[in-house]
Amino acid sequence: MVQTEKQIAEQEKSSAALSSVIAAVALTLFKIVVGILTGSLGILAEAAHSALDLVAALVTLVAVRLAGKPADHEHHYGHGKIENLSALFETLLLLVTCGWIIYEAIQRLFFKEAHVEASIWAFVVMAVSIFIDYNRSRILYAAARKHNSQALEADALHFKTDIWSSSVVILGLAGVFIAEKVSSLAFLKLADSVAALGVAVIVIFVSVQLGIRTVKGLLDSTPPGMAEEIIKLVEKIPGVIDVHDLRIRYSGPYHFVDAHLHVDGDQSVSEAHNLTETIENAIHQIVPGADILLHTEPSNALDSAAVEQKILAAVETLPGVNNCHDVRTHYFGSKLYVSAHVLVDGDQSLNDAHSTTEKIEDAILQLFPNAVISIHPEPLSLNK
Repeated sequence: MVQTEKQIAEQEKSSAALSSVIAAVALTLFKIVVGILTGSLGILAEAAHSALDLVAALVTLVAVRLAGKPADHEHHYGHGKIENLSALFETLLLLVTCGWIIYEAIQRLFFKEAHVEASIWAFVVMAVSIFIDYNRSRILYAAARKHNSQALEADALHFKTDIWSSSVVILGLAGVFIAEKVSSLAFLKLADSVAALGVAVIVIFVSVQLGIRTVKGLLDSTPPGMAEEIIKLVEKIPGVIDVHDLRIRYSGPYHFVDAHLHVDGDQSVSEAHNLTETIENAIHQIVPGADILLHTEPSNALDSAAVEQKILAAVETLPGVNNCHDVRTHYFGSKLYVSAHVLVDGDQSLNDAHSTTEKIEDAILQLFPNAVISIHPEPLSLNK
């Protein structure tokens, strides 16, 4: 049986998520054992972090597999939001963990004493942790970018924070080791607890950033700049007059784009259909694989007489405009070009005349925001 691109993508995402689960299991067990043997809060904090990463990795694996299910009668846009929920769940887990780490670190810094053994095993476990986290974060990031998966990106982000926090813990253990060798530097025994606080601060910062992006996804926030980029590209296509009522949402790795278009109402249905296919191909350059729904509308703007009448109605109410005439409009591509003549007081200064033409241009732009306008002022005395 020949697999579709979507099926291949779902398999690759599941494989990346599964490899993350396996690595998380091994790393969590390794940190717990070494943390208990050495009594290092930094390593135990890392073990707790890795344990929650394991839970998060399992959630990610389930989410990725469920998100790939096709749309049904209850979920018309598919199940992609499960990935967003998964990322939010991971964020909350990390924040809870950080709360516990901060509490324990403060207890050890100010209220109770705990012996930490900076043994070679403590350094080994953190070095192994960095090596494993680097490799699995790289694999997850590659899969996340390739398949636009927020769940995999969240998982990769967790392991990237592990690299930073593990480095901080190594510095803390190094401080404890130095304190044991040099009595005058005994205060460095607190370095392990300080390192634990460093872990918490790093994870909180990154988690909040992830949480904000996840909530935006759940609230269907439009990706920054995407709408403007689509409108700019589509309105350059010959035959498109304007794009309006553009809506963009994403559900997990899937984007949905809806838009209304003004096109020439005199063209045939076949020509309009071919135009929409051209537009879809253009949008796919910006949002590959997007589900696109276009609604074409015959444009009243092509009725030059109606456009000119609207312009005259708006301009002739402006103060200082005695008569607007010879209004001409035409479209070139998606741009509306407007030219008009207006009578002004021949005795006024050029600055005042220029100010009047700017008011006229502003009035026209209120009706047609993308218009290219040319206004020709004429002295009223020449027309008496």
